[in-house]
Amino acid sequence: MKNKTTAIILALLLGSLGVDRFYLGYTGLGVVKLLTVGGFGIWSLIDLIMLIMGKYGPADGSEWAA
Repeated sequence: MKNKTTAIILALLLGSLGVDRFYLGYTGLGVVKLLTVGGFGIWSLIDLIMLIMGKYGPADGSEWAA
């Protein structure tokens, strides 16, 4: 189980390197995000907003850890 707070902190601090996507299990998207430096910053910002709003979570479909 993944922690939502940890995912948000990773997206905020290391989102341009794709670390948040790797943490959540989206390895392919993490690599693309790493190679494009977070979609030139735009993708990183969108991911951060989507995480805060709860629009996506762990890749395996599990619930967030408490």
